[in-house]
Amino acid sequence: MNNPLKLLAIFPHPDDETLGLGSTLARYSAEGVETHLVCVTRGEMGWYDSEGPNPGFEGVGLIRTEELNCAAQHLGLHAVNFLDYVDGYVDKAKPAEIIGKLAAYIRRIKPQVVDTFAPDGAYGHPDHIALSQFTNGALVCAADKSFADADKQPPHRVSKFYYMVDAVDIVGAANEAFGGISMDVDGVTRQQVGWEDWQITTVLNNKKYMVQVQRAIRCHKSQLPGYGPIAEWSVDELSRVFGVGSFYRTYSLVNGGRKVETDLFEGIRE
Repeated sequence: MNNPLKLLAIFPHPDDETLGLGSTLARYSAEGVETHLVCVTRGEMGWYDSEGPNPGFEGVGLIRTEELNCAAQHLGLHAVNFLDYVDGYVDKAKPAEIIGKLAAYIRRIKPQVVDTFAPDGAYGHPDHIALSQFTNGALVCAADKSFADADKQPPHRVSKFYYMVDAVDIVGAANEAFGGISMDVDGVTRQQVGWEDWQITTVLNNKKYMVQVQRAIRCHKSQLPGYGPIAEWSVDELSRVFGVGSFYRTYSLVNGGRKVETDLFEGIRE
């Protein structure tokens, strides 16, 4: 094909790209695919070193921006873009505004493949859930010639759209390793959701790229206290939790069927 292969990941926080999609981004970057990231916030609500001075809301955002830029270099990302919405309040964003901004990036980058969180938000995080919904809306608008973004760009139709998901066995491994991931929302504890094998349409063996992922994880040092021992894990230990990419193919204009894919660009490369 004449057009370069491009993958666009859309996530709400710094470290989502590494702890969620890291091995996949490293793989496709190494294969020569242009890998792009839109990060909707700068992670201002994240952890900070409680033994040191409080960097404040904006200070945490600056720290995490630098950490993301560090991780992006190790993962081989072609470009990182921020929308500068507020961490923890993505669900409060004005739909027309954020969808318009996302649609503009989709049109500007012209990816064949887009990936974001599933509607369950992995562990029910409201930012993850909201961004999943907004990304769906942005894909519709980006392809609609009657939709005008701020830059008045021509429409772009994405060939394949995926939800990043966690298989049941990976959730079990994370629970065993560091207690899993959960958060309290509106008085209810939400926990990481595992997807059954029959629900997963696409499985990528990315274990050969774990050195890059290990380096990217260590870039996010301000957030590592929330993930137990993973900062000290060997490449083999990291591979158990982060070495396989699991996805749900939300839609594809180029392929289908029950056969499990091993490539996000299946149906495009041919």
